[in-house]
Amino acid sequence: MNIFARLFSTFTIAISAVAVMPYFAIAQEIPTAPQQQTTQRICSSDTVEDLLPPPVSEQSRSPLSYLAQQGFTQNPDGSWTCYANDSRKQGRYYTLFKVQQINGKLVASSFLDGGILVEGQDNRSLDLFTMLIEKHTKTNQGNRESIRRYLEAFFSLVKQGKVQLSNRGYLFDQPSGGVVIYHPATGGKLKGTAITININSPQNLSSSPV
Repeated sequence: MNIFARLFSTFTIAISAVAVMPYFAIAQEIPTAPQQQTTQRICSSDTVEDLLPPPVSEQSRSPLSYLAQQGFTQNPDGSWTCYANDSRKQGRYYTLFKVQQINGKLVASSFLDGGILVEGQDNRSLDLFTMLIEKHTKTNQGNRESIRRYLEAFFSLVKQGKVQLSNRGYLFDQPSGGVVIYHPATGGKLKGTAITININSPQNLSSSPV
């Protein structure tokens, strides 16, 4: 039995009903602008910051505001989004990552355009998920390292086509009720799939929806 099979036999659980965010990978027409220099932030490739609407006022404080330091943009609904340029059509962008709180649950998605991860997306997705797990669960460093290896194996299985699209959640952290899901992402003009983590009992977040 290989390492991936062992990981799934140890950690997986079928979740019949899990809260997941609206799976929108929205493409929009935007004016052409010079390319921005990339950084080491999670939201760092194909930066489109200067092409997007102005960010939400600083008065809209959020327990997820630290994502702004990673290049994320806060939306009027309180969610935080990382945009990427659509390589197939100049002057268009779509949602690459999205993080938000829904009914007290923390939900974060990494969108696969056409079921394909863009270059570096898997590692940056893991960095994002690990950051959220560190800040909003009671896991210690050893737990987080194990969870990251598990999520890394999950991404690998998705890329190999060994995980079927569904709303089945695979448990990665029992105390927080954290699950990872590979599911269809519909809405907007771009169709695809998404890998989503859902932390049912997050720490350091307000109890009401953002």
